[in-house]
Amino acid sequence: MSLGKFLLVAVLALPAVGAVLVAATPRDRAARLVGTVVAGLTLVVAALLVVGDHGWFGYGPAPAVQPWHQLDLTWVPGLDLRFHLGVDGISWPLVALTALLTLLCCGYTVWKVPAGGGSGRALVALLLVVEVGILGTFLALDLVLFFGFFEVVLLPMYAIIAGWGGDDRRRAARKFALYTLFGSVLLLVGVYVVVAAAGTADVVALTGGASLSRGTQLAAFTLLALAFAVKSPLWPLHSWLPDAHTQAPTVGSVILAGVLLKMGTYGLIRIAVGVAPEGARWAAPVLGVLAVAAILIGSLVCLAQDELKRLIAYSSVGHMGFVLLGVATLTATGLQAALIGNIAHGVITGLLFFLAGAVKDRTHTGALADLSGLRETAPRLAGLLGFAAVASLGLPGLAGFWGEAFAVVAAVRRGGPLWTTLAVLAAVGGALTAAYLLRLLRQVTHGRPSPVVGRLAPGLAGAELTAWAPLVLLALAVGLAPTLVLGLASGPVEALVGVLR
Repeated sequence: MSLGKFLLVAVLALPAVGAVLVAATPRDRAARLVGTVVAGLTLVVAALLVVGDHGWFGYGPAPAVQPWHQLDLTWVPGLDLRFHLGVDGISWPLVALTALLTLLCCGYTVWKVPAGGGSGRALVALLLVVEVGILGTFLALDLVLFFGFFEVVLLPMYAIIAGWGGDDRRRAARKFALYTLFGSVLLLVGVYVVVAAAGTADVVALTGGASLSRGTQLAAFTLLALAFAVKSPLWPLHSWLPDAHTQAPTVGSVILAGVLLKMGTYGLIRIAVGVAPEGARWAAPVLGVLAVAAILIGSLVCLAQDELKRLIAYSSVGHMGFVLLGVATLTATGLQAALIGNIAHGVITGLLFFLAGAVKDRTHTGALADLSGLRETAPRLAGLLGFAAVASLGLPGLAGFWGEAFAVVAAVRRGGPLWTTLAVLAAVGGALTAAYLLRLLRQVTHGRPSPVVGRLAPGLAGAELTAWAPLVLLALAVGLAPTLVLGLASGPVEALVGVLR
């Protein structure tokens, strides 16, 4: 077995075995430490996946999907299904982000276990199972295998929300599960349509849609796009998101916003657009309109929000709208905008939810009206919240800028009255994003300290700084050097655009 194949197996086996070890460790704190060590080893293996002779910008001729490393084994011979894993410049940044956020969340639980009915040991074990599902989704190159990993995430995330969430956690968890199951049914039907028509489930062979008729591609893209829209979530299938984020524990919200939503947008690019390009071209104007609607509606709703975590949750609707707008243009610039927008959103919103959790843990409230004057009593926490907010609103030099700017530029370059109008409206949405995040900072960090804020201590725990520092540094690094993401993805994106023409 080559090093690349070993790494692909190890990056999935480590968290799976780790979950079992954590569940079997009798002492709660020791179990959480074991889970954190396993998550750290998984991050090391995920980072090593980038090693190879692919080069930073190099990419060869067709096929459109050329993994740096791949493992292709017989899985179900009678149905011609294969255990096919692979990683390239589109999937690797998401793999690394998933491993990093899981490590930070597991480490965070060593310091503080959320209140609820479950133990810290069970929470860490569930986080590792969720990691297996998310990593498998990003690595799978067989449609049936992709669907299997896609579904692994559902039950453990339901348990995390229902077991360690807020007062209304069970209703939020049920809503999350029902919406996700609805999307799963659509995904299963879409996968069946593709596999039955093409006679194969191999994503490498299917990319480009050469073996599918136009009618099949239209039907498949519709089913797959709706399924991924639920998971992302994209407007108007987003209503599970605010409840889930608001009620989930801090680590649950970080994983949800940071990487679980990206399963949908990644699937839209890799599976829906790649496998059914004619369907993507046919639906592109509709996707563009829905994307801009999400940007504007999400921003307007945020302007009216009075609860901290709920505002951050609704902001994801708008940010995912920029990702969808980039995908809808079906251009290299737009797809690059979607990819870097995914990474930026995962880093910045993960940091925002960590900070929101810290504020709620200290004050026992998320009401914006009760959180004024934070900079007077907890200036370090207020400063980090300000950094995360300006990164989220797209300040140049920070990670959030590139995805939004490239999406608008891609729409302008697409040309025509429709796309030009969508670009202008998206830019207006960017201004509204700045408005609601600046409103958030004005209400929370400025003014006279409220009674609950006045009692806060100014310091931050070492565990908090350890968890937050990598995200702060990544927001700066990706903002100042976007080639960290765009360089690796440029070849695969150009190849994908080639099959869309």
